[in-house]
Amino acid sequence: MDRIFEDTSTAFALKTDSELERAYFLFKMIANEPLVRIGTAMTNFAIKAKLPVEGLIRATVFDHFCGGVNEEDCLPVVDKMYEKGVCSVLDYSVEGQEGDDPFDSALETILKILDFVKEKDAIPFAVFKPTGFGRFALYQKVGEGEELTKAESQEWQRVIDRFDKVCKKAYDLDVSLLIDGEESWMQDAADQVVEDLMRKYNKKKAIVFNTLQMYRWDRLDYLKQMHQKAKSDGFKIGMKVVRGAYMEKENERAEELGYPTPICASKEATDENFDAAVQYMLGDLDVISLFAGTHNEESSYRLMELMKTASIENGDLRVWFGQLFGMSDHISFNLADRGYNVAKYLPFGPVRDVMPYLIRRAEENTSVAGQTTRELGLLKKEKKRRKI
Repeated sequence: MDRIFEDTSTAFALKTDSELERAYFLFKMIANEPLVRIGTAMTNFAIKAKLPVEGLIRATVFDHFCGGVNEEDCLPVVDKMYEKGVCSVLDYSVEGQEGDDPFDSALETILKILDFVKEKDAIPFAVFKPTGFGRFALYQKVGEGEELTKAESQEWQRVIDRFDKVCKKAYDLDVSLLIDGEESWMQDAADQVVEDLMRKYNKKKAIVFNTLQMYRWDRLDYLKQMHQKAKSDGFKIGMKVVRGAYMEKENERAEELGYPTPICASKEATDENFDAAVQYMLGDLDVISLFAGTHNEESSYRLMELMKTASIENGDLRVWFGQLFGMSDHISFNLADRGYNVAKYLPFGPVRDVMPYLIRRAEENTSVAGQTTRELGLLKKEKKRRKI
């Protein structure tokens, strides 16, 4: 297959020379693990001390990895990417909230985003995290089958109602909704809520999408079980497939509490699990719709090859590729240039509130072997091509 991801002129066509230089500078910083640790500590201190650092953050790391501070602020970025065929998924990336008010506020934000999605072809999906709508500890308690107090039962019903309100609006507007995956010890409760909503709203097509984190060795079996339920009970499945984002936390908790880790034994096993899930889903697109969230070039090439072998059109709306904004432009824009469906997760929110997301993104980039090196190599190649 043609190695399309080497084409940096297509990958970085939207970046000005100064934006290219900024990206190169940021990834050079992220490549230095001690620097990331120091920068993270200093940024956390500055935010907590209410020092006037928002302008600096906004001009550097925020504008590289985020679309804006609110939905309207994101629209220039959304429209610019769509000119090159790359869609956006507006991702309200405020993390770690507690109490009903933040959850109800997040609900209203997602409902507002759904209106954006309906109006803009450039935004084909809305997205939310389960913990945006309810407390982590409550999901854990429900998932572990513990008895809830009366107040907790009422609180859990409010969580379910938030899910249902968003999914019903998505269904009424005929737009798709991605629900992110989180830590394994709260995921069972979220999975059950999402399955119930798929049964309710996915009768004709995949409106509601769950997320499979394929670094978990049990997720392929879970996918196959869901497929059988969908076929026997007459509903469609939407699945976003990713490798996973909480590996260190998962392994540490398993070791601390003395249970077998849910994480695959190796990176190779995770890769095989991811590719197996993608291949399985492509085998029945009449029932399953796929959103392949990956920054892995080989998995992307493999999905392209599988589609070609199965005579699935590049633009078949049951198959999407997804990457994060600010990363892997060489995958996103080159795929879009060849007619594949591509969407970038576009985080947004107030600068201070989005900082936990940005810090996690920097730490993840530092820990993923080869990711930052690859980004730097491609940026350097494009700088050389432009002679800057």
